[in-house]
Amino acid sequence: MNGLPKITDWPVLKQLQRSDPHALGDTAASNRSKSLAPRTRHADRVVRSVCPYCAVGCGQLIYVKGDRILDIEGDPESPISGGCLCPKGSATFQLVTSQQRVQQVLYRRPHGTTWEAIPLAQAMEMVAQRVKDARDQNWQAKSEGGDVLNRTLSMAHLGGATLDNEENYLLKKLFNSLGIVQIENQARI
Repeated sequence: MNGLPKITDWPVLKQLQRSDPHALGDTAASNRSKSLAPRTRHADRVVRSVCPYCAVGCGQLIYVKGDRILDIEGDPESPISGGCLCPKGSATFQLVTSQQRVQQVLYRRPHGTTWEAIPLAQAMEMVAQRVKDARDQNWQAKSEGGDVLNRTLSMAHLGGATLDNEENYLLKKLFNSLGIVQIENQARI
């Protein structure tokens, strides 16, 4: 019998003894439940953020200790969500802390069958060079009628719904400066 709770500790018996049919408060408490504490108790700081999943923009509170995220919860002060998160927003903690999350840039060479890890700087340089090459090879300085175009139709940009106005503004400026004219955001589609 060692390790098993005494019959007097059983919640049902406590309910009967205390005439508490709903088992609220101490009636339902156990030594284990009394010792529980929220994960957020030991956080060094709380960082406000926005859920990355859709265009709603629900507020989140990110509890951090050192460089480690302890928990992510809805922000009760958010005028958008009032502290509520949908199932995807509630799973943000698992998204950012999962051991299965890819932590490096993976590249598969043309006609390759396997992925290889490459440094982020190399990947960024490869993307930048490919954008420049596509722009240079397809640049239209003038139309057939002689009108100034200064554009390329070889690329387009479709923004995500989680981007805020400032990010969309900067993306539009960037892509316009490259001569890209096909710029859209999925929030409008």
